[in-house]
Amino acid sequence: MPYVNIRVAGKLSKDQKSNICKGVTDVICKEAGKPPEAVLIFIDEVEHENISRAGSLLTPPQ
Repeated sequence: MPYVNIRVAGKLSKDQKSNICKGVTDVICKEAGKPPEAVLIFIDEVEHENISRAGSLLTPPQ
């Protein structure tokens, strides 16, 4: 069973999550020959203040 974990800074809409899951599932099914029922995807929405790049915390886009 393919397991995919996607982390994003901030929030995604339900439609965005649905489209991402469909696209990732399609690629895995095509390239790995797995059935869609076998693909498990987790989306973690992480607050910008909990992510650092180059030693500085990210700030949300304005």
